This record gives sequence, C-alpha cells and structure tokens, in this order.
Amino acid sequence: MQEKRGPWQILSREQRYDNRWITVTHHEVITPTERRGIYGTVHFKNIGIGILPVDSEQHTFLVGQYRFTLDGYSWEIPEGGGAIDVDPLESAARELREETGLTAGRWQKIVDCDLSNSITDEHVVGYLAWDLEQGVAAPDPTEDLRVKRVPLAEAFAMVDAGQIRDALSVLTLRAAQLLLLQDRFPA
Repeated sequence: MQEKRGPWQILSREQRYDNRWITVTHHEVITPTERRGIYGTVHFKNIGIGILPVDSEQHTFLVGQYRFTLDGYSWEIPEGGGAIDVDPLESAARELREETGLTAGRWQKIVDCDLSNSITDEHVVGYLAWDLEQGVAAPDPTEDLRVKRVPLAEAFAMVDAGQIRDALSVLTLRAAQLLLLQDRFPA
C-alpha cells in the first residue's frame, strides 16, 4: 500500500486503538523531505462543542470538574461532544441544558477551528448564548460537575490568571472579549 497525502507518502497504517470517541492510528511514512518516518494520528468521532452563556446582567456560567487526563480540577465553559452528522447548534443546546439546566433563546457561533492539528483532527465550535432561562441540569452519569455564575469580566480575568486553561474555553472567552472590545457583542 502506497498512498499519497499531500507531500507525504503513507507506506502502511495500523489502527492501534479504537473506542466510541477516538481512533489512534500508526502510520509508516515517507516525509515531505523524503525520509522514512512514523506519524501517529488521533481521529475524533465527534465535534467539540463549547457554549458561553451570558445572562442579562453580563454574568456567565462556568462548569468545574476533575479532569482525569490532567489529574486536576478544571473550570471551563459548558462543553461536550456532538455527533458529526448533527447540527452543532443542536448539540450545543443539549450540552448547555445538560450541564447547567439553561436554555438559550439566541445563539451566535464565535469559534470554528481545529485543535492540536499536528496529531488530531478534532474540530471545535464555540457559541455565545443569551436570552437564558434556568431549568434543571441533567449531567451525564459519569460527570460530577459544579456550576458557578460569575461576572463575564471575572471569567476573562480567570483566563488571564491561568485559572481557565481548557483550549475551547480560552478561545471562546477570548472571542467574546474581542467582540466586546469591538462593540459588537450581541448579548
């Protein structure tokens, strides 16, 4: 098997791991500089979804949880995964409701990018959500979440201080901050 991917030649590929969220593949390759090498890729089976809910008093809602991969606690915007064949906005509304109990009457996509594209194909979308109504949260049974309402300015300061480090949270909060600075913030 010899296959081209841009300037790369793939000599062989072997799936090393697979579950319902990711697939890890090992590739034997010829690099663009014509050297033999290896390349490992992680394929994500869902789209990453993040939501920055903003209420009428310019407060937002952060979700705290222990992150196994980091062996530490993390404050983040509400986020999760959405099926690739489902409208990301539909997945965002579900995640917001599940994690915080909130529903939003208005939405705006403010982030659409690829994370860590050197080894993964993870695509993420971040939304600004407003016209909020409070309901009852229904987190996934595996999640032990804490939700806190903070002024939006405090969430920005948490990014500045390194207290919010999750990439999708940082990207979405920075995009919202830029909208505010440009006087284009819709909420």
